[in-house]
Amino acid sequence: MSTGIEAVLKRIGVPKGSFYHYFDSKEAFGQAVLENYGAYFARKLDRWLLQDDVPPLQRLRDFVEDAKVGMAKYEFRRGCLVGNLGQEVAILPESFRTLLEATLCDWQRRLAACLWLAREHGQLAADAACEELAAFFWIGWEGAVQRARMVRNSTPLDIFLEGFLAGLPRQ
Repeated sequence: MSTGIEAVLKRIGVPKGSFYHYFDSKEAFGQAVLENYGAYFARKLDRWLLQDDVPPLQRLRDFVEDAKVGMAKYEFRRGCLVGNLGQEVAILPESFRTLLEATLCDWQRRLAACLWLAREHGQLAADAACEELAAFFWIGWEGAVQRARMVRNSTPLDIFLEGFLAGLPRQ
């Protein structure tokens, strides 16, 4: 929020007129960035969580392993745009709060579908509350990503995943 659009445009070499041809404001640009990131990450989740030949809970483990590789690639200096913006929500326009929540809810639905499959396959108890478990995962995951950036290693991601899996209701 503190960075002016002029500084961004100058850095990437885009004329101000070109920017305003596509976006009405810095807020509209930020929303487009967030929407594109949300769609990119949803495709990533689908790539891992929809693998029919992999047991559902292993799919979640595979997603986390991929996330660890991605974070290590950038020396744990980059995290999740949604998590980063979520930490700044108090100073962002109201539209961002709504968009951030919608993005997280989309990711939760994707994970909940995987957890429902785990339930159907007998990996979870028949009364497992898959939607609530998916919400719990994303609440904790964003904190684990933040902590991994802070300590610059994947230990918080491992601790979170193992704790999440250990707490799942089993048959």
